[in-house]
Amino acid sequence: MTVNGQPTTELSPETVPLGTGPPTREELLVYYPAKFTWKQLKTFVNSGDLGLLKRDRTLQKRYDAWSERIKEKYGSIGNYLLNYRLQWGQTDSISVLKSSVEEDSANVGANGTTSSPEQQPVLDPKVPRKLPPLPPDAPPYFKADMPAELISITMNDWPYSVPPEVEHSLIWSRVPFLPPDLPPPSESRITARLYQDGLWGFTGSESPPPSPSTLPECLPALAEWGVTMDKLVRSPRGTEEEEREVRKYGAELETFVKRRWNEREWETAWFVNPPRLQSVPELTHAHVFARRKTPEEIARAEINTSQH
Repeated sequence: MTVNGQPTTELSPETVPLGTGPPTREELLVYYPAKFTWKQLKTFVNSGDLGLLKRDRTLQKRYDAWSERIKEKYGSIGNYLLNYRLQWGQTDSISVLKSSVEEDSANVGANGTTSSPEQQPVLDPKVPRKLPPLPPDAPPYFKADMPAELISITMNDWPYSVPPEVEHSLIWSRVPFLPPDLPPPSESRITARLYQDGLWGFTGSESPPPSPSTLPECLPALAEWGVTMDKLVRSPRGTEEEEREVRKYGAELETFVKRRWNEREWETAWFVNPPRLQSVPELTHAHVFARRKTPEEIARAEINTSQH
């Protein structure tokens, strides 16, 4: 077996030490094997309840212990992210989990200058740090073509239980994904749905995503979390017009995902958790599950395209 071209046949508890911080890819393979298949992940994303997406329970305990240490040092997870982890407009050079997405201009910001974490001013880690001031021409909410300095794309240091061939990335934004002038949920069914359910979508797929009606087939994979159909938190499906209106609010983010994860080579499931599921609500971010397609899939898609 190989993962991203690297042999894994010799990986075992004897050859892979178990750490206490963010896990390496080898640790994920040996100690936290994936609980979900790619099809199950897509089903959970498309189910209407993003709360079905889970981290390995043993890895969650490791994360909880790590986060307590981080809070002692930085005061909060949000402050850790702002003081250290997020690198606006730069390639993620911190994560021990590396992405195979090709970077066009690593460590080059929107203004063409380069920087690194070592060049940032050294601050007391517990001093609260705010987001950098927005430039005058910054959009009021996320746009696919907004300047790189407003975005930080990182690997999820504590990924959900995804298969080895799937990368779990995060898109952090200095502006919100939703327009700030949305009517309150009490006055708009669309806003109420966005706040309860979040946003999600799929790119690079050869076929439509799994129907929510197939969710019962996937529930055995969630048995250790005690998930049952009656515990789901999701809005009933609306009219076609309402569904189009909801999807419209994720259009810019989906365009961004398509540009970064080229649809010829990548299939993705992306989502923005609703407020009830956000672990760091003060910092806008989206999740991307990305699977690199096999050469056979790419060739089959090209044949199908040439025949139409």
